[in-house]
Amino acid sequence: MANEQLDTPKRVLFGLSMKLITMIIAMIMVVEVLIYLPSVANFRINWMDDRVHIAGVAARVIETVPDTMDLTPEMISRLLSSAEAEALVVRTNGQSQLIERPDMPMPVAAYAADTRERAPLDLIAGALEIMFFGSNRTMRVIGVPMDSQDVVVEVLVNEALLREELITYSRNIFWLSLLVASFTSFAIFLFLNGLLIRPISRLTNNMIAFRQDPDDARKIIVPSERRDEVGVAERELAAMETNLFTMLKQKQHLADLGLAVAKINHDLRNTLGSAQLLSDQVANLDDPHVQRLAPRLVNTLDRAIKFCQSVLDYGRQKSVPPKFEMVDVRALLDESATEAAVRMHPEIEWRNGVEDDVIIKVDPDQIARVFTNLFKNAREALETHALQNGDHPFIAVNMSSDGDMLRLYVEDNGPGLSPRAKDNLFRAFEGSGRAGGTGLGLAIAKELVEAHGGELKYLDGDNGTKFEICLPR
Repeated sequence: MANEQLDTPKRVLFGLSMKLITMIIAMIMVVEVLIYLPSVANFRINWMDDRVHIAGVAARVIETVPDTMDLTPEMISRLLSSAEAEALVVRTNGQSQLIERPDMPMPVAAYAADTRERAPLDLIAGALEIMFFGSNRTMRVIGVPMDSQDVVVEVLVNEALLREELITYSRNIFWLSLLVASFTSFAIFLFLNGLLIRPISRLTNNMIAFRQDPDDARKIIVPSERRDEVGVAERELAAMETNLFTMLKQKQHLADLGLAVAKINHDLRNTLGSAQLLSDQVANLDDPHVQRLAPRLVNTLDRAIKFCQSVLDYGRQKSVPPKFEMVDVRALLDESATEAAVRMHPEIEWRNGVEDDVIIKVDPDQIARVFTNLFKNAREALETHALQNGDHPFIAVNMSSDGDMLRLYVEDNGPGLSPRAKDNLFRAFEGSGRAGGTGLGLAIAKELVEAHGGELKYLDGDNGTKFEICLPR
């Protein structure tokens, strides 16, 4: 099921589009069959009427011949050939006249077909019977010629002539019907494809993509402006995916918070215990000792307060989907460096190696938060540790482009990360590289980058610290 979005041949053969085209063609062909049956019956009766009318004309020709003049065999042959008949019988006023070929014996009719009887079902049955079971039998066609109500004509014709024309007519009707059905189904398909098939395919592909990676906010569908049922489905799906995305992130935060409870209790108990001991000493000492111990007491309590506050902030944090917009990367980096007190730092050099006019579609607030966290960590590391060999401290950002991905490299020439920090990097409450840290900054930064469909990773090197941020353009 996970590969259905990419399995184009299977989707073409068994998808909704092919089923729709097949259904339309089938329905049109069924309608054509319902039209064809009376049509072929009408063709058969018209064919027999033509033979009767031609025979009526032949009868009037015979009547114009004087009694003293006999019909020659050549005249009889022409009259019968014009009607494609083997013999004619003309009945007028109770008298009958037989016209037959003198060189051929009188054929015996296998059955009679009276054109004066036009029941619809009988006409259809007669046409189908000739088409499927006809042979070289002789049939007797009985009818009244046009404008000759007192004359009844019987025409003996070979059934094979009518059957051949019925088959030709049916073949032409079939190809014409198939052509009409194809063009009609294609036209209806183009209309329904834009109205239903493509929106439904978009919904289906989005659900498959979101199920595969629900942590990527880029997979949340953007609903259209449609006001019909498809538009309602798009908006409801977007709301459901947004709620699910937020819920998954919130649950992840709660899970991380639960894992950290034991560590928080232990560290907080030790920290507050130290503060309590110092408070007891301060209460029993004179003023000079108070002045010496008071700063330690304040620092210890501050550490406890900051630690508790950071944990509470992480637990209350709400993961909302990014609001994507076009952002100038260089300007965003400068703003983040200013926010992290790096850009105007008196001792740390800021290097922005990103080219001008590099535009990317991201949430500016969330990505700025990622860079601010990285810049703050680098600044604190450079401020805390003195550099060896007299190197001038710097924080730099460089970029490279890899197809549809933009890669940004944040590095400094500080002391680097400790082995413990590297082993637990991006893990809340465990990946801090300095004493008293919680490791929440990198954990949140990684989460925000992944919500954009990107990746944040640490690049191990000899000197300093270097992170790579990979974002889709």
